[in-house]
Formats: sequence, structure tokens, C-alpha cells
Amino acid sequence: MKIVNEPFGVTAQGQPVERYTLTDGNCSASVLTLGGILQSWTVPDRNGAPTDIVLGFDSVGAYEAQDCYIGALLGRCANRIADGRITVGQQTYTLACNDNGINHLHGGMVGFDRRIWKATVLPDGLQLQYESPDGEEGYPGRLSVTAIYRLTQDTLSIEFFAQSDKDTVCNLSSHSYFNLGGHASGSVGSQMIQVDADRYTPLASNNAPTGEVASVEGTPFDLRQPVRFDAGWDSDFTQIALAGGYDHNYIPAGDGLRPFAQASCPQTGITLTVTSDMPGVQLYTGNFLRDDLPEGKQHAKYDRRHGFCLETQFWPNAFACPDFPQPIVHAGETYHHITNYRYSVCP
Repeated sequence: MKIVNEPFGVTAQGQPVERYTLTDGNCSASVLTLGGILQSWTVPDRNGAPTDIVLGFDSVGAYEAQDCYIGALLGRCANRIADGRITVGQQTYTLACNDNGINHLHGGMVGFDRRIWKATVLPDGLQLQYESPDGEEGYPGRLSVTAIYRLTQDTLSIEFFAQSDKDTVCNLSSHSYFNLGGHASGSVGSQMIQVDADRYTPLASNNAPTGEVASVEGTPFDLRQPVRFDAGWDSDFTQIALAGGYDHNYIPAGDGLRPFAQASCPQTGITLTVTSDMPGVQLYTGNFLRDDLPEGKQHAKYDRRHGFCLETQFWPNAFACPDFPQPIVHAGETYHHITNYRYSVCP
């Protein structure tokens, strides 16, 4: 694997941003120090044509102008916390409700997606580090976070580590939007999705889980066999209508590194298989992407449902749902999780 870096631009605050491009064989991935963003991932389609399968932008200004977390690493806590309320130990904290004034979302007003990470080239990957000070975005404890991107011929992996000097919240994830037809190919509706889970967590009217764990059986959430994305995302099923499509946490069975989901594009033959050791995965079908986003890479125009996300994570809203796995890292302990995205092509 080869890694090269180059300047990518400067933030509105004057901070320089670098782009690191990892190349292995005929696959390459570019990562920014801004937000740990996966800016591109280029793979060959079934005919050998290079195809960039993640949404992104060509400038720092465009990333700063968008509000859809495109390509970014999320923290300290990915997904929603109802009313922004968390309890760590015996202490309750109130965090910013940056999601329509009702939920804390993806780490707050200035989450890890907006921070500059320190990059170090390793023999086998790109290491990004961020030091989140005690009290940042209202979270307790100084949290030291490491994310390592690795690329082999067929797999892009993200490995997370974190340590804190106090008990705190830690739920790190990636918010890359995939489009296996190519980032500029429009709707992903004709692409196929399979999620290896027979349970999911339904949402309340605030789009945060209620605490219920429900079966997918007999619902549009039953994706245990491959189906087109658009087969269910406009269903009148209450949970689909509430979220405007899929934006729900699935619960893959088992523990440890295991299959979570597989997506594929009939037009290009590109298949993406996700494995992880996290407790859950959020399937999001880009319901809130919109046509007034900044111009994408190579002058692409992105709009609703032009990408999908598979965000490996702790189950959302765990602090209001005590039976859920709790995203707490204790002082002196090490948070560690890994997610693999494996590329392949079908004939």
C-alpha cells in the first residue's frame, strides 16, 4: 500500500487541511484531516472502469457549508440522544440539541466531523488522532481518540481506539454515503441491500428509539434477503413514513467481528460487504440529502437518496433506554472497535 499527501485547502478559521491518498493495486481512497472525512474511494467496476463510490466535495469550503456529515467520522456520540440528556456515573449532563432542537446528534454543534485531526503515516495505514478536551460539547473527561484507515486490494477498514481520564461517552462511527453506481450516478433506488439482522429499534416521533426492540418479520425492515432500496423506502408503514425512508438501527445477531450488511449495484457489478464488532448498524437512505447542497466532486449534483449510509454504532438513545448497550468508556479503559468495508464485483 502506498500513501501520499497533499494540501487540500484551508478552513474558514485558517486551519490547513491535508488529503492523504491510500493506494493498493487498482483501488485508492482519499482521507482528509478535516473530520477524518473519506473523500473518495475508487474501485474498478465489472468492466474495469474506475468508479468513485462515495459522495464528497472538491473543497474545504463545500464541506464546511454542508450539514449532512458527508464522509465524516462521528463523535463523541454518533446518532441521537433524546433531549440531549446523558448520565455518566451519578452525574447528569445536558448537551446541545442540534437536531431540530429536540435531540443531540452526532456529537453536537461542533462534533468530530468539524475538527482537524492529526495524521501520521503508518507502515500499514493512515492514523488520525484527535484530543477532545474535558467539557467539549458538554461531555465529561479528556478523550484521546485514534482512527486508523487501512486499504488492501479489496477492503477499506476503520479501526477506532479511545481513552479518557474520566468516565465518559464514546460511540464513534463513519458517515460515508455510498453510491455503488458511482458518486454522481443519482438515486440508489435500483441498488440492492441486505441487512443481516432480524431485529431493529423503532423510533418515537422525535426520531430517537423508544427502547423497544422489534422483529423485522412481516415489515419493510425485513432485509434478510437482498431487495431494492426503493422497494420499501416509500412504504406507508408507520416507521418508514416517520423517518422519510430508512433511518433506523439494526441489531445483527452475535458478538465480535461478523457480517452486518451487503449492498450491490446491478449496473456496475460493484458489491459492498460490511463487517463489524459493534452492537448495531444504522441504515440511512439519504432521506435529507437535497439539491441545494454544494456542488459535489467533478461538478456532481447530489439530491435526496443519492447515497446510503451503513453506520456501525452503539444503539441510539441508549441513555433513555437502560436495557440498550451503554456507550460508556471508563477511565483507564480502552475503547476499541473495527469496521471493514469489503469491495467485490459480480459478473
